[in-house]
This record gives sequence, structure tokens and C-alpha cells, in this order.
Amino acid sequence: MVRNFIQHTSSTDAPEAARALRQGSEKLPRLSDTSGFGSLFDRYADAHLVLLGEATHGTSEFYQARAAITQRLIQEHGFTIVAVEADWPDAARIDHYVRHRSPEPVREQAFDRFPTWMWRNQEVLAFIDWLRGFNEQRPADTRVEFRGLDVYSLRSSIAAVLEYLGRVDPQAAQIARRRYACLTPWHMEPVDYGRAVLWGDKEPCEDAVVAELRELLGNRLAYAAQDGEAFFDAAQNARVVHAAERYYRTMYLGSRESWNLRDRHMFDTLQGLLERRPGSRAVVWAHNSHIGNAAATSMGWEGEFNIGELCRKAFRENAVLIGFGTDRGAVAAASAWDEPMEIKTVRPARPDSYEFLFREAGLGQSLTDWRGRNRPVRDALSASRLERAIGVIYRPETERQSHYFEAVMPDQFDAFIWFEETHAITPLPGGRPQGMPDTHPFGL
Repeated sequence: MVRNFIQHTSSTDAPEAARALRQGSEKLPRLSDTSGFGSLFDRYADAHLVLLGEATHGTSEFYQARAAITQRLIQEHGFTIVAVEADWPDAARIDHYVRHRSPEPVREQAFDRFPTWMWRNQEVLAFIDWLRGFNEQRPADTRVEFRGLDVYSLRSSIAAVLEYLGRVDPQAAQIARRRYACLTPWHMEPVDYGRAVLWGDKEPCEDAVVAELRELLGNRLAYAAQDGEAFFDAAQNARVVHAAERYYRTMYLGSRESWNLRDRHMFDTLQGLLERRPGSRAVVWAHNSHIGNAAATSMGWEGEFNIGELCRKAFRENAVLIGFGTDRGAVAAASAWDEPMEIKTVRPARPDSYEFLFREAGLGQSLTDWRGRNRPVRDALSASRLERAIGVIYRPETERQSHYFEAVMPDQFDAFIWFEETHAITPLPGGRPQGMPDTHPFGL
């Protein structure tokens, strides 16, 4: 395996690595200087894809930095798609808002299920309001899209397909409803569907959802002629249903299989977005564990791949992978799945981690780009070290086991954005913000 040939770090090389970082990194402007901050990322503007990570799902500085970089790439360099680690139907609500399109009928608020704070927060709201303003004076076919890549929206995606067919082809809607009836007993708790199939209590619904997807795509010409945007949305929701059905079945076969299925779906969705709009370029927002090259991490050494690895193989140097990290501060996270959000204290990084090296370099916030001539930094970081990943769950008491993994950072990312001390995001309350239009995605 590749891992057998990787040099591992020792405590004696940390001062040398920190010194190389100090000399080879660039200080970043304050985040309040949106234009100045974003301009340092002009160097990546020739890429087809710029993938922006995060080391947690609840850190304000990561969201603000991604917004500043994305605004610059859109405004000055013509990027046309923002694709995020979120469910398609929820992101579609935002897409309708930022592109000034009439909202589709909905039964619930966007991002209304756990973890609500991941996208329902003040930092995201500021960005989408900026994007709506940017799009306002542009022709409809050139407006920047906001799209979701994820796979979890089984119930919402079924509802979206049935609602669409009910408008354009009522007879086809009746057939689709019968096919999806195989899943409806479990659509509120799809995890139970996977368990029932595993235990032999339920026949898989794969044939039914595949048949529906094929029939919908088979009517592409007739449906798209009526409303191409609406058909594209419905077709993607049918793809999500197909992927979600497989995901919930495979999650009981092992985390590797379900992880790979999920990231393959996200990559395929991203490719579909680019192919649909020739000449388009995209910015991706997702966790470091999704956008860094998995082949350079313990994930990949154990057989998992991710969006970053697939993009690296498909787009080579035209995909730029940028990771994020922090040493300490506060983060919005839960203690377990489906439990309430808390503001938790992030512990200072372990001395055998990459984050420790960045802290020792003494730069409060910095950009380290080891492409091209920055060979000393690449060499100094080329030993395998621990790297921290905090998702929607953070358990400081078991941090080593729960949140650290091995990686070779210069092969995982093309560059790294560092904030030594960070703060939690600001979640939005339920309902539409005061003064916002009825089309606003964060309120009914």
C-alpha cells in the first residue's frame, strides 16, 4: 500500500517545519477587507474548479473567507457556479432566491433538519444576499447558480419529483407515486429502510427508483421544451432519490462503501452542472475531508475516495484544492447526531499535528501555497502528520480518536488557509428575516 512508503514525522523536525512555514507563508488581510482578502486568490482564477474546504462545520472565519474568495472569483473572473455540501432541494431554494426566479411550492423551510446551523447562519445569509444583488442586473442566462451536491434528501427529492410531474404530466405522476410508494413508509427515517433490507424484512426499492429515473430522462425532450430549468431540477431530484436509496442500503455494509457512494454522487452532480453550462467554472464549498485529495490521507489508504481526489484525476491542474485550519477558539457543533447545537471550545492542537506547526510559525492568519517554486515548504511538510477534522459533532474528550487522522498535507491540498484563533458561526432563528421578500429561502 502507498502508506508503507510514507515518511512519518518526529518531534525533532517540528521547529524546522515551522520555520519553513513562517518564511514561505503570506499574511492575510483582515476578513473585513473583503476585496483585499479576496484579491490574494486571483492566482487561482485560471482554474476550472476552486474547491474551498473547512476544518469544521461551524467556524465563522471559514465561511467568511470562502465568501470573500468566491465573491472575488465571481465578480472579477467570471465564475458562474457555487456548489456546496448541501442537499439539492434546500440549495434550490437559495438558487431561486439569488437568481430571482419564482420559488417552487414547498412544505418546509430550507435547511430545516439537523444540522440546521451548517447553512442556516448569518455568514451564509450575508453571502447569498450579496449574490442576489450581484445577479440582479445580469441577464437571466448569465446569473450565478447556487447548487447542492449532497445525497440525504430522500423525502424532499421524492416530493419534488412528484410535484413536478403533477404539473407537467399527471399520468406520469401517478406512475411515479406508485414506484416511490416502495420507499414512502421509510421516507421520514430512511436509515430504517437500509436496516430492513439488510435484515431481509424488505425487498430493495432499487428497481423502482431506477425505472422512474429512466422514464423521466426518457421524456427529456418533451419536458425540457416546456421549462428546461424545471426539468433539470426534477431530473436531479430523481438522481438524488436513486443515490439516496443506494446510500441508505450500503451504509450498513460499511462506512467505506457509503462514503464512496456519497462522494461519487457529489462529484457526478458537479460534473453535470459544468457540462450543462459550457464554459462554466465552479467554486465548491465542502469540508476538508471532501475537497482534499483523499489519496494523501488515511481515508484513501483504507480505500475511501472523495470529491477532491476525483477532481484531481478528472481536471488535473485545472482543479485547485484549498484546505482550512485553526488551532483553537469556539465552534458550533453538537455532542451527538440529532442533538442540540452547542458553542464548544476547540482545544489547542496536538504537538504531533500539522495545526501545531502552523501555530508555531506564529502567523495569526496566513495563506500557504506550495505549488511551483515554494519547494522548501512542500519538503518541510512532506512527512505524514496528524490533521484535525471537526464535523457537525465535536467531542473534545475523545479528540484524538474522534477528530484526528493521518495525512500528507502537500499532496492533500494545493494551498492552506490558516486562522490561529476562530469563532463560532451565528445561527439564524426560524422564520424569514424581517424585511426580506416572500421568496427568501430561510422562511416560509
